[in-house]
Formats: sequence, C-alpha cells, structure tokens
Amino acid sequence: MTEINVSARRASLPRFEEAEGLGPRDAEFVRDLVAVLARHGNLDRFGLCLLHDHFPLADDEVLVETNDSGARTLQAHVEKTDGTRHTKASQWRFLSHAEGGRGAEPDDAAYQVLQLCTTLDLCPGREHEEPMENDGGGAVR
Repeated sequence: MTEINVSARRASLPRFEEAEGLGPRDAEFVRDLVAVLARHGNLDRFGLCLLHDHFPLADDEVLVETNDSGARTLQAHVEKTDGTRHTKASQWRFLSHAEGGRGAEPDDAAYQVLQLCTTLDLCPGREHEEPMENDGGGAVR
C-alpha cells in the first residue's frame, strides 16, 4: 500500500475526444514551461500530457499502469487507492489555489496524483519476477 494524494475532489476533465491538444497558439506557453523546467534542472525529468478522462473514477480510486517489457505493452486499469501495490506516481494534475493547491510542498496539495506505476512488471503471470532497476539514464537492467 502507498500514500497517494487523492484528497482533493476530482474536477471533471474533458473526454479524450473533446480534449484540445497542443497547437500553434500554445507556442509561448511551451517556451515558458521549457524555461521553467530547465531552470530547475527538470527538463529531462518531466514532460506534458493531455489531461482527459475515458471514464469516471471515484474519489477512492486511481488509474494504475502495468507493463510487460517483454511484449512491449502498457495497460491501465482502476484500483482502490488503499489497496494498490503500485508505489510510484507517474502522472500528476496541478491544482489551482481555488481547487485546494496551496504551495510547492507535497503535503500542501499543489497537485493530485492521476496515475501510478511501479518498477515491477505486474502483468498477469509476472508478479513473482525480480524488479527491474532503472540506472537513471533510461536503461533498465
């Protein structure tokens, strides 16, 4: 079990079909975001994803990602936050002050975890394998 910041009530997101991707009018925003990430040494650590919903989640649920590195596949499914074996957040949603986000400290709820994953390969039949270690440069050993 892991502690997951899901205390903030989820605001609805657009369905994937309705969500607007990056476009030419976002050029200044992307330049500013890249500058902030670079200034904090996080350009190769964080990126950007399109916030959207495919289906609703309850307040006590979180989307989790599992992978099969041999088959080179990813799967996402819903688990209860108090029972998940996944231990590492991989997607976050920033919260405005009005949504409960107060500051930069993790316990200040400036963000909400959207998705979890793990370094273990948790696809069916692979639960008992040794964890794969990331050397920090993207290589897995």
